[in-house]
Amino acid sequence: MDGQNYLNQIAQQTRPEKKKGGLFGSPLVKVIIGLVVVTLVLLIVGVALGGDGGPKEKSVSLKLRIDDTLEIIDGYQDIVKSSALRSSSASLASVLSNTSRDLGNYLTEKYEIKDAAKEFPKLAENAKLQQDAMDSDLFNAKISGTLDRMYAHKMAFEISEIMAEESAIYNDTKDDTLKSLLSTSYSSLDNLYASFDDFSESK
Repeated sequence: MDGQNYLNQIAQQTRPEKKKGGLFGSPLVKVIIGLVVVTLVLLIVGVALGGDGGPKEKSVSLKLRIDDTLEIIDGYQDIVKSSALRSSSASLASVLSNTSRDLGNYLTEKYEIKDAAKEFPKLAENAKLQQDAMDSDLFNAKISGTLDRMYAHKMAFEISEIMAEESAIYNDTKDDTLKSLLSTSYSSLDNLYASFDDFSESK
């Protein structure tokens, strides 16, 4: 073998192999692309299965929560000892009743929903679980003699949660009728919140 052939053979053996596939041939890039695809698929499936439901489902969920809260108020308001707390509770029941009525009318006119609980069983089940938990806490408080304090705490919490749901729907809809009834309810609940949140049995 002459010198030139020998050098050519060495050069061929030491020359690095060309990477196949360029940038997309890199294992790391393939993993990243795979993760992106999986994430997109999961997002699409989530939307297809309902996602957060938009203003319609959110409004149904809100009405179901309000109706269940009204049942709790009806069951405990008369056995609360504090007259001030009973008065605040009566005002809350009035606001929630008006909101439930207006929301019910809106859902019927807009979406032909006549019985939210029957037409949306999953949402009704979730609302019922929340109601059962609140009822259990209030029942135990009644037995232990701390009903007034627990009732004020639970109603303050419910008001804050209902207001948060109303705010979310308000920001998610362009329907002026829905915006108007939510705004009215939100304002009334905001005025009542402190009477429950600041409640003290010593007052």
